[in-house]
Amino acid sequence: MTDPRAPLTETLDVLLRFGALMLRAGDTAFRVRAAMGRLADEMGIENLSLQVTLDAMSATVRRDGQIATLTCDVGAPGINAARIGALERLAESSQPGLTAQALARALDAIEKAPPLHALATVAIAIGLASAAFSYLNGGDLLATGAAMVAGATGQAARALLFRRKLNQYAVSAFCAVVASGLYCLIVIGLAGRGLSPGLAVGFISSALFLVPGFPLVASLLDLVQHETVAGIARLFYATMILLAAAFGLSTVAAIAGLTDVSAPAASPGIDLAAVPWRALASFAGGCGFALLYNSPVRTVLVVGLLSLAGNELRLALHDLGLALPAATFLGALTVGLLASLTQGWLHEPRISLTVPGIIIMTPGIFAFRTIVLLNQGEVLAAVEAGAACCFIVGGMALGLATARFVSERRWIIER
Repeated sequence: MTDPRAPLTETLDVLLRFGALMLRAGDTAFRVRAAMGRLADEMGIENLSLQVTLDAMSATVRRDGQIATLTCDVGAPGINAARIGALERLAESSQPGLTAQALARALDAIEKAPPLHALATVAIAIGLASAAFSYLNGGDLLATGAAMVAGATGQAARALLFRRKLNQYAVSAFCAVVASGLYCLIVIGLAGRGLSPGLAVGFISSALFLVPGFPLVASLLDLVQHETVAGIARLFYATMILLAAAFGLSTVAAIAGLTDVSAPAASPGIDLAAVPWRALASFAGGCGFALLYNSPVRTVLVVGLLSLAGNELRLALHDLGLALPAATFLGALTVGLLASLTQGWLHEPRISLTVPGIIIMTPGIFAFRTIVLLNQGEVLAAVEAGAACCFIVGGMALGLATARFVSERRWIIER
């Protein structure tokens, strides 16, 4: 049943607004296409042809012999798990006869919804996640404590700057300087000496909140689903955020005289005494990033448990001698499979469960070591560290993609 009160162009305009909100909240292009297709069917549109990029969308629709084509700007990308969930639930619950006016009213309500968590709450959560990352990568008490304070401060600064609609790349570079600079001041002030290689773990952990995990994973999932244009655009966007953060970190590292970053060494076996502490750190890391992505409290707790299970498995396998990329793949696969089991119960998009659940596996030390070694002219060593970083990141993405292949039939069969 079509809406006799709304011209086809008005119906398409509201439909494009829905898709733009999904993309701007960080959802994947293939999920946007599927949700818009469902809404188009319920609104009486006979055919929907859609082109999706990261910053713009265009669509051509046909209804009752009429054809309309419109283009809309998406705007600056962001991450809002609560909005992604609300929009996907809206599409799933739509019924035949949906009107443009009703959809517009629903979108108004979703768009006006305030953040679920206060700025201070998110900053504290990110501080704890930074401390957890430092501990899991061998940071001592000073490095872990300083990373917690610096990470929380850097995230608070980023949130305040984003409220002023400042450029994301400039903000990322600036906040990397703020977080890592504060870390250096705390460590040097308390230790009374410069940064040793052992303190580099906390230095990197202080800027963990700048890792663009959501767009990185979303881009790779889109590429697997043949959303090539959107996937490549999002991949380059995430790469630019990483480069901006790396520029800020490198600047502070040069000033602080940090010239050596040791790669984390595998333990000769599983230290049973450390297992509970590692589990707690993994849980805190997952919860911290779920809060950062504006997930509901129930989802935050589930993400923490997923992160605990996946990262504990990864660390245990690595301690037993398995290479870190392979261990990371199995850890991410575990997170993806467990997310498949809990997704229906939570009624939340799976990407909101899996991405924050694997951020704690980020090979930040290898990435930073690559930059430091390149600055020192150690090309071969830099290539070795960079290759390790790429394989670990690939293991994270492939683990989640493999979980999709296993649990969703439409991922393994192309139409």
